[in-house]
Amino acid sequence: MKHWLLVLIAGIIAIIGGIIALLNPLAATIFATTLAAWFFIIMGILLIVGAISDSGVQHRFWTGVLGVLGILVGLGILGQPILGALALTWAVAILFLVEGIVKVMFAFSSRGTSYFWAVLLSGAISVILAVMILSDFPQSAAVILGILLAIDLISSGVSLVALGLFAKKAEA
Repeated sequence: MKHWLLVLIAGIIAIIGGIIALLNPLAATIFATTLAAWFFIIMGILLIVGAISDSGVQHRFWTGVLGVLGILVGLGILGQPILGALALTWAVAILFLVEGIVKVMFAFSSRGTSYFWAVLLSGAISVILAVMILSDFPQSAAVILGILLAIDLISSGVSLVALGLFAKKAEA
């Protein structure tokens, strides 16, 4: 990797951003909500552009509908960021719950394998996180997205630092 220093710096910046997000999870939640809103808007615009350029009539219609919905959801979140944070927190909790149940079911269908306990533990953690979020809802919406953003930034930062240091060592 020629640009190991850039990867290393990106990792350090991500770690610093994660620590800042942990120190102020409410601000990080508002940031994550705003970021999600812009992702919905950009996705919507790209879908509409795709619908206009698609040749199939049926695909054009549904792609266009999804594009308009994406833009409306994004604008709705930007217009009502607190409600957006509530909705996104609810969606994350349901995602964790469903993901956890599926992982637990998968683990039990894979009894006797080397990955049984890892998958079972991962599923149990997902279910526990979902229950924790839902049991404190809507109060949890004020900080949970920011905490999740912080954890992801720190985790990504650590892996980027490790990758950058590995690449430096391999280059030498």
